[in-house]
Amino acid sequence: MGYTNWHGLPWGGIDMNFSGGLLNVNYHNRIMNFGETNGEICDNNGNLLFSSNGIFIANAINDTMLNGSGLNPSYYTNLHDSDGLFIGQGNLVIPFPGNSSMYYLFHSTVDDYGNTWCALHLYYSLIDMTQDSGRGSVIQKNIVLLNDSIVPGRLTACKHANGRDWWIICHEYNTNRYYKFLITPQGIIGSGSQNIGVVRDSHQGQCVFSPDGSRFAYYEPIVGDLDILNFDRCTGDFSNLVHVDINDSATSGGGAAFSPNSKVLYLSSMNYVYQFNTDTTNISATQTTVAIYDGYNSPFPPFATSFYLSQIAPNGKIYVNCSNSTQAMHVINYPDSIGLGCNVCQHCIQLPAYNGFTIANHPNYFLGAKVGSMCDTVLSVQNIKEHDSNFQLFPNPVVNDEVTFT
Repeated sequence: MGYTNWHGLPWGGIDMNFSGGLLNVNYHNRIMNFGETNGEICDNNGNLLFSSNGIFIANAINDTMLNGSGLNPSYYTNLHDSDGLFIGQGNLVIPFPGNSSMYYLFHSTVDDYGNTWCALHLYYSLIDMTQDSGRGSVIQKNIVLLNDSIVPGRLTACKHANGRDWWIICHEYNTNRYYKFLITPQGIIGSGSQNIGVVRDSHQGQCVFSPDGSRFAYYEPIVGDLDILNFDRCTGDFSNLVHVDINDSATSGGGAAFSPNSKVLYLSSMNYVYQFNTDTTNISATQTTVAIYDGYNSPFPPFATSFYLSQIAPNGKIYVNCSNSTQAMHVINYPDSIGLGCNVCQHCIQLPAYNGFTIANHPNYFLGAKVGSMCDTVLSVQNIKEHDSNFQLFPNPVVNDEVTFT
């Protein structure tokens, strides 16, 4: 993240490294400027593979990936060619199921510029990391997955209950309809849509799945406020809507993040951080204000370190960026704890350069199969015994090359 158009501190890139469970913040001189849109992926050892700001894709050696320029063609994209897109959750990287060298980048921009400010397309691009000596190449680019008026950004994903495939979620503009796509080894399957929750428009906000995939939250403070839903990882269906009207003083976007135990939800809403205990029958009654903006500016007024987008990190803490370009971030140190014990530490993360209110858009890449689920279709000999179902094998004994489980 960070601004890199002007070289030298306090301008430049910022790396937040969580290797070993500890946060290390470092200055990094790179060619990519991050305004708000931030999609990236690392290998299993934590080494960066590629990143994208919605304008182009950069490889691990800080260069434009082969065929990686020209994402999201639109007038709005051209306006922000040097800065990166200013769209929260504007892109999302998903590993290709069953192929460790391939990755999808899902992305959108603002197409109806100056009117509804909505996106008219959901795109994907396909990256092959075996090409260009392991630095990767974009082998398919700007492939239209959906033609419709949709909320720009707000792209998020959850592992299917089989632990291999992925559900990708986006929202139609000016309706309460969610579009859902299932990502499988055979490709992207259009899995339909569902009308649930409040009507959403193009105002900034954030949507997020809980780490265990059982819950989903969508928060946008200007129009819509908070929806909390249950999520079925097998079918992709939402249910049990809980709507909460926040109605606070927020005049721009807000963020959302679940705790590591998937039971506690946090909203970051400019001047406030709210907490909800979702493990109760009356979720709205548990709303607690766990932080109030303390007036701090970074590096000086009027660059207020107010609360914006949130992201749970590998160390189990939640990091909250600011709604201005600042050299600070906030951290929720103990997000599983109910009440003020969660310890919201304001502007405790000092950054070596200005961060243009961006934060990486990461789903839970480590979520496994839902053991015992009837749709856990990726089975091994080791986990068959953990299922509650009784399996029958025929023919028994096996007399040819085919065997059937029922």
